[in-house]
Amino acid sequence: MATYTLPELPYDYAALEPVINPQIIELHHDKHHAAYVKGANDTLEQLEEARDKEAWGAINGLQKNLAFHLSGHILHSIYWHNMTGDGGGEPLAADGVGDLADAITESFGTFAGFKSQLTKASATTQGSGWGVLAYEPLSGRLIVEQVYDHQGNVGQGSVPILVFDAWEHAFYLQYKNQKVDFIEAMWRVVNWQDVAKRYAAAKERADVLLLAP
Repeated sequence: MATYTLPELPYDYAALEPVINPQIIELHHDKHHAAYVKGANDTLEQLEEARDKEAWGAINGLQKNLAFHLSGHILHSIYWHNMTGDGGGEPLAADGVGDLADAITESFGTFAGFKSQLTKASATTQGSGWGVLAYEPLSGRLIVEQVYDHQGNVGQGSVPILVFDAWEHAFYLQYKNQKVDFIEAMWRVVNWQDVAKRYAAAKERADVLLLAP
């Protein structure tokens, strides 16, 4: 049976300083992300055992665990590539990301309006969760989602292209309880080239992602 693996970081632990210090990157990737990968693989094994034995007493918990760990693995895999030490600013046509910039304006009115919405959605997530910019294939527009844990409160079929991790393990060692300060700082390391590639890929696959009337 195929299993999930922890992807390597696309940069070294210190690449995102001073926005995120090396200790956080190391713990976040090597411990927390790795735990979601292990959790997803362990749950797959438990589901295989349940099928073999026709023992479905724990099915609700197993399905929830699979959604939790797998979503955590996917969102973190996007998260690492969404950031770069040379990032930040605003997506511009001059930087080769004009299609993304136009889509943001069309969907949110202005970049400033989009930035404010994603910042607020990320910073006010109750408990643990994420702020997400996603491509919504039914309408063909971009939307902001406020994700609880890793898997809750998302539109079916939406494709995440930019994610802000608002779990405490993403920032607490450096920002303490100031989640808002961390989210504001995150804008300085956004890799718009990566976000633009994800947007283009999501648009190309829209017809197979969701069958719309």
